[in-house]
Amino acid sequence: MLFLSNRVKSLEVPMTIEMTKKCRALQDAGHDIVSLSLGEPDFDTPDFIKSAGKEGIDQNYSHYMPVTGYLDLRNAIVKKFKRDNNLFYNANQIVVSTGAKQSIANIVMAIVNEGDDVIIPAPYWVSYSDLVKFMGGNVVSPKAGVDQGFKITASQLESSISKRTKLMIFSSPNNPSGAMYSKAELESLIHVLKKHPQVWIISDEIYEYIQYGNDHISLASFDGMKERVATVNGLSKGFAMTGWRLGFMGAPEPLARACEKIQSQFTSGASSIAQRAAISAVLAGPKKVDYMIDAFTARRTLLADLLRKANHLKFIKPEGAFYLFVDASSYLNENYKSAQDLCMAILDGGVASVPGDAFGLDGHIRFSYAVSEEDLKKAGKRIVTTLNSIKAN
Repeated sequence: MLFLSNRVKSLEVPMTIEMTKKCRALQDAGHDIVSLSLGEPDFDTPDFIKSAGKEGIDQNYSHYMPVTGYLDLRNAIVKKFKRDNNLFYNANQIVVSTGAKQSIANIVMAIVNEGDDVIIPAPYWVSYSDLVKFMGGNVVSPKAGVDQGFKITASQLESSISKRTKLMIFSSPNNPSGAMYSKAELESLIHVLKKHPQVWIISDEIYEYIQYGNDHISLASFDGMKERVATVNGLSKGFAMTGWRLGFMGAPEPLARACEKIQSQFTSGASSIAQRAAISAVLAGPKKVDYMIDAFTARRTLLADLLRKANHLKFIKPEGAFYLFVDASSYLNENYKSAQDLCMAILDGGVASVPGDAFGLDGHIRFSYAVSEEDLKKAGKRIVTTLNSIKAN
């Protein structure tokens, strides 16, 4: 008889993956389902990146690599941070991992002790809270709805901090809402954080390149913050490289060394071939993938226009990422008691989505528009038909 640990028994499967599994099962059974559940660009990896990966194979990069990543890749990431983020790291402060998710997990394991409080503003990406709970931390989650643009205020942050607070996990652009914090909004949060020097910050910037006119600003670029911020990024979203599994972090060297130690025991280094491909992507920068942003911009407008025909949905156009996060709480009633109930009704109507409680805000639903315009048109009509058939409050 297998006796599983309490730790693993308490760990949930991310709702994004659960809904995608349900969708695929229905598709495999012959049902016509449009999936707006998974946060994955529908583009192929650009050819110049694939060519660099093939060169890595031909050059026999098939042996063990340094745990923190090849030096030339880490130097390329140093250049990227300077070019895009006004951040000045050296190669010893860079750790390359198998995706940004592993980078975040490494940092949480390195910082959080049992009983520590970790601030995670809601809405948040699904894995943040489970990673903290897995390490015995307590999640403190100030909430920001559509009326606040899904962005917490300085006063909310201040009231969330206690003597037990060890870490804050922060993202801009945000998944699921697409919210981006302005310079002034970041400065107001930093004013609070500077009063509490015991609080470390993970700044998850994986959607950095997917934004619609606003400037992305790295939290660590403000005076006095780099010494306590771990900046996490990766290639999955901006370069359509989800399957290559390549993420990275820049951090104060003691934290980088702690993450190296952890990673050496779990996975060692990231794929050698993915690393060779990553060099070309990191050095190329965002201009090479402008066509993806153009497509996401058009799709954002298309889906927003379609969903405005649902009589009681509330949402704002996202400033970044590729999701519409909608407030569907007006549709909750005796038959539909949660966003998950609404998502199942929408799934019955032919569209897969993700309920907002997975992101810390029930009554909300996330729709990804990282799909073709044809699929978006089909999905939008189905969503509106389903929701307009439900008695609203």
